[in-house]
Amino acid sequence: MPKVIKDPLFDLIKSLSKSEKRQFKLYVGRLGTNEESKFMQLLEILDKLQQYDEKEILQHKNIKKRQLSNLKAHLYKQILISLRLNPMHQNIRLQIREQLDFATILYHKGLYNQSLKLLEKAKTLALSNEEKNMAYEIIELEKVIESQYITRSISNRADELTVEAKNISQLNVISSKLSNLSLQLYGIFLKKGYVKNDEEFREITQYFKDRLPSVAIEDMGFREKLWWYKAHLWYSFLVQDFLSCYRYALKWTDLFYEQPNMMVLNPVFFIRGKQYLLEALFFIQDIPRFKEALLKFEEVLQKDSFPVRENVQSLAFLYLYSHKLNLHFMEGTFQEGTQWVPKVLQGIKTYESKLDEHHIMIFYYKIACLYFGMGDNKKCIEYLHKIISNKSLEMREDLLCYSRILNLVAHYEAGEDYHLERLIKSTYKFLIKMEDLYQVQKEMIQFLRNLGDIYPHEIKSEFKKLHAKLKALEDDPYERRSFLYLDIISWLESNIEGRSIPEIIQKKALTRK
Repeated sequence: MPKVIKDPLFDLIKSLSKSEKRQFKLYVGRLGTNEESKFMQLLEILDKLQQYDEKEILQHKNIKKRQLSNLKAHLYKQILISLRLNPMHQNIRLQIREQLDFATILYHKGLYNQSLKLLEKAKTLALSNEEKNMAYEIIELEKVIESQYITRSISNRADELTVEAKNISQLNVISSKLSNLSLQLYGIFLKKGYVKNDEEFREITQYFKDRLPSVAIEDMGFREKLWWYKAHLWYSFLVQDFLSCYRYALKWTDLFYEQPNMMVLNPVFFIRGKQYLLEALFFIQDIPRFKEALLKFEEVLQKDSFPVRENVQSLAFLYLYSHKLNLHFMEGTFQEGTQWVPKVLQGIKTYESKLDEHHIMIFYYKIACLYFGMGDNKKCIEYLHKIISNKSLEMREDLLCYSRILNLVAHYEAGEDYHLERLIKSTYKFLIKMEDLYQVQKEMIQFLRNLGDIYPHEIKSEFKKLHAKLKALEDDPYERRSFLYLDIISWLESNIEGRSIPEIIQKKALTRK
């Protein structure tokens, strides 16, 4: 399959709505000579293409190869200018930036009092919306004007500006340190994953304590608190303290409920906070709070006041439907969960350019688990094949690991014995190549290695032995998360007791309500 060429201009054009295209044509047409310009012809050509193809573009006689690079750069810039002027894309940050730009122009024209008045309004707007970096930039320009003794302002104006600059600078430093720490912890998670033993726990705890700024929470504003909660949440995730994850994610999202205007200004931060809240509740298997949080999340997304930008919509789809599926795993209602499969597949198609391949594969894995849970093993195998056969995909090893294990189990349940021996060998070879295996994975490898030598009448006995080993690991703080990828214990109990997987899980769910 030929690799699809990604082109920034092409992707930008494909993201434009009909109204945005119409506005761009009006924007370009403000000067008659631009209407038939070459970059407009380039826009029309790219808009009609299904995928970027330079050969197709150059077939049009008016566009030469030596011109193409400059034409694309010019068109890209003009589209961005047009989008900036679109009321749909006007937000507080752009309004503050615009006022600062206007004030700078007035300053350079020698209209100092007019400039200062605009700066004061822009600063008030910035501070009321927690845009402290821009507020600091505004104060710096105010200081430039006042320091020249041009305006003959009140005598204590210099002191006021100095104090303002100092206070905002200190908060910006705190925010920067906390955001750096949050990003560093996320980087560690991507490289190493969750801590796997007490030694790693001590190392990451010391790392966190050494970099956490000493500041009282009551002295922080919205943005500083947000980064404070994010840093603590990422630390809690790393050490697998999911109850603390829930507490900090709850504090994070409560910030937005306390200041709804921030939800409109920072919808992505709100959505991410909800994602971590729901993920933490899934990890601790708190069904009542999970259902309540999911309902509140969906209610917010349906409000007219909530932004409907492309990046917001794609994230909302990703996390909302991911957790709708998670709820069915928690309750053991696999048959009911398949109602969401068509909507998930449609969403993947709609937001394909906005979703990374890793998250698409996670959806496929969740769908496979739904079908496995309801006993449709062939459908399960079909979706797992999409993951296992994807050779270009870079995704977390643990997900690939459980995809292969589930694939093997689904083949066994489907009675496809003619594939089993080959699958056992390929799965075993894949697993032994993995580094830093959890004990759960090691036990599965050992079981799989011996599976081919087990006689049919011995299989239930072997299931019981594996169940006893895994059950001992279920409450281990470093191992228990493994069972959320694949509820292998419920599958084993299903085979041992002769009951369906939904029955087993639903009985467990009742004890958690």
